[in-house]
Amino acid sequence: MTRPGMDCPQWATVDEGWGRKAVDFATLSELGNCREYVAVHHWLGVDAGDRLLDVACGSGLAIELARLRGASCSGIDASARLVAVARDRNPDCDIRVGDMHAVPWEPASFDVVTSFRGIWGTTPGAVAEIFRVLCPGGRVAVTVWGHLKVSPGAWALAPFRLAATEKVGNQAAMVSLGRPGAGEEVLTSHGFVDIERLDVPFAWEFADPELYARALASTGPAYEAIQNVGEAEFHRAAVEQAQGQLRDGLPLRAEIKVVGYLARKPEGAKRA
Repeated sequence: MTRPGMDCPQWATVDEGWGRKAVDFATLSELGNCREYVAVHHWLGVDAGDRLLDVACGSGLAIELARLRGASCSGIDASARLVAVARDRNPDCDIRVGDMHAVPWEPASFDVVTSFRGIWGTTPGAVAEIFRVLCPGGRVAVTVWGHLKVSPGAWALAPFRLAATEKVGNQAAMVSLGRPGAGEEVLTSHGFVDIERLDVPFAWEFADPELYARALASTGPAYEAIQNVGEAEFHRAAVEQAQGQLRDGLPLRAEIKVVGYLARKPEGAKRA
């Protein structure tokens, strides 16, 4: 990605990778996250009257599902093109382009904050902002990739390794919050209590290898691989990867381990 300069902060470069195929991401990739979104909203007890913020909200499907449960929803994402889709899906919600390390809401603005694989081992500082904007007693849920190597659907992530060596190393650092104790430590260090670690249901399904390759290419890690080997080679490698997983009369299916952390801001925590 472009190196950030004085007029281009690091977060603003996210749109290069995640926004370049925003419609493909919204319609081919994000729909596979529904199990994750529904499970977390259920565990949090999202309901009418809740003021909810989704951090790294992407194309806004999680916001739409929370809104259908009665919540009043807001969201923030670094990709302007994904935010455009999120606003189209949720026209009455407050969804902004911005940095999750400096969210533009007042302290104690929300009852619930979610982030679905949007906060990484490389961005733990965003947890401080979540604590700030939650009201005392507010609930939070953060999901991260789990133990990928033992996931039945790990094959679906293999094309990401076509990225340059330093990028692949950074991807490993990003998913480190899924390691035992890692997420708990970050949440505890920022003041959260009643922390619970859960296995989150997650499965991607695709009609055929071509659609899988197209969906995968819409993601940020795929963009890093495409920068290294080119669009055509990435597509070829992804299709070849999926062809080995074909099952007669059934969709391609990739079950991948995802970890969720539920926690609460203490009732006595200061509002500011």
